[in-house]
Amino acid sequence: MNYEEILEVSRKISVTAGKAIMEIYNKEEIWQVQYKENHSPLTLADKKAHEIIAQELLARFPECALLSEEGEDDRKRLDNPYCFVVDPLDGTKEFIKKNGQFTVNIALAFQGRPVTGVIYAPATGELYYAAKGTGAFLEKDGKTARLHVSQRTQDPRVVMSSSHGCEQMERLLKKYHLTNLVRVGSSIKGCMIARGDAEIYYRHNPTMEWDTAAMQCIVEEAGGIFRQMDGSEMTYNREDCVNRKGFFIINCEQNKLSE
Repeated sequence: MNYEEILEVSRKISVTAGKAIMEIYNKEEIWQVQYKENHSPLTLADKKAHEIIAQELLARFPECALLSEEGEDDRKRLDNPYCFVVDPLDGTKEFIKKNGQFTVNIALAFQGRPVTGVIYAPATGELYYAAKGTGAFLEKDGKTARLHVSQRTQDPRVVMSSSHGCEQMERLLKKYHLTNLVRVGSSIKGCMIARGDAEIYYRHNPTMEWDTAAMQCIVEEAGGIFRQMDGSEMTYNREDCVNRKGFFIINCEQNKLSE
């Protein structure tokens, strides 16, 4: 499997999907917000982005399986060592709030591990990407920069969700006297750590595979640490797509928090 080719195609698709999202974002009259069984919001932008991504990925790489938040779950994917893990619009709540903090997430997992990751933030034009063993990068305004986590351990900067409160995290903030906080939506939080603008992100609440796969690849290739709350590795293309153990992202071991 040519990861460089997959990464290039994923980058192009994410931008195309992002343009479709922004067209809808700027026309509130066609948002048509609905709610799923789990009460999470669904918009026309989610659906349109999924159609673009799924159609192109499966056409270009038919040998790979696909797991997307907005697609039907074909359980045959469990027998395929290669599986794209996609969130067509990560941060739908932020999309609805119109704060620009939403992304397109596309990852490829091989034997349960993310080997490519792309995160595109349509509102800012920031394109983050990484492939296993080749580093992580940010492309914006025609310029490309390699990403590295910071070495900061004093007064670490903590990123937290804009839409999801967490009692466990509030206790950790008090225990470690952490006050340098930034609340941001979607996988942008992981990207902030990858680019050296934050050091700590703890997520105790359940998430889904498509929320973390691309982010994990980018963070790890930037030198960061991504683990489940019990310290084990996060895997993908699982039978149960819920990340039930939570996860944390840190720039270095010195910034690890414990209850």
